[in-house]
Amino acid sequence: MIERNPLDSRLFCGAAGVAGLFCVLEVAGRTGLIDPLAFPLASTVVGRAASLVTDAEFLSDVASTLGVWALGLLVTVAVAVPAGFLLGSLPRVEGALRPITEFLRPIPSIALIPLALTLFSDRFDMKITLIAYAAAWPVLINTMYGLKDVDPLAKETLRSFGFGRLAVLWRVSLPSTAPFIATGVRLASAIALIVAISVELLGGGSEGIGSFVLETAGDLNPMEYIIAAALWAGVIGVVTNGLFVLAERRVFRWHSARTEAA
Repeated sequence: MIERNPLDSRLFCGAAGVAGLFCVLEVAGRTGLIDPLAFPLASTVVGRAASLVTDAEFLSDVASTLGVWALGLLVTVAVAVPAGFLLGSLPRVEGALRPITEFLRPIPSIALIPLALTLFSDRFDMKITLIAYAAAWPVLINTMYGLKDVDPLAKETLRSFGFGRLAVLWRVSLPSTAPFIATGVRLASAIALIVAISVELLGGGSEGIGSFVLETAGDLNPMEYIIAAALWAGVIGVVTNGLFVLAERRVFRWHSARTEAA
């Protein structure tokens, strides 16, 4: 009996779901259930999205968004991971700062765009700051949660051999927390992409996918371009998430095996 790969099954189900949605939207548009003037046919949108592959201006905007996304994610990791270790290692500090973090965490980054516009004259700095603010929370929380999952016996064993706090942190806590950090970074990557495009849409600027949508809003049949650009944004999100998942499975294979065994 041939054993089917679970990953292949998920890919097949995902492709079938996308194809089914395409067919439903196409039929709805052609039968008049959806007004094609308000929402273009699915085939028209896909065709427009395919044409954007050869559009130099759109490709430049995609590269701009990905550059901001990558740098914002890098800043997020550089700030949130050390902060997570600090709060997770020092309960008193975490207790003192918890009211502040609980107050700031629910505030959507989009709501801060008007404030950011007054604080930052450079749109690039504004994007990076808002991305780091919004994406830092899953990394911070996962880092703190991962520290709580560290085996206390392993830490006590190292301490009994004379290792200090920093040595225990480096040799035990960091390797054990790394899979949780990776999960937080994967979640943060999706948030970073959403914020990057949203800031481009609402915060102004001349580069990025959001700016491309604004510029095409006055063209003939603007909805085709808007939905096609949104489609590509979704594709980028799916691809980046898939790459992070693949990297997690390869680098932290031991953690996946332990989770499945539990």
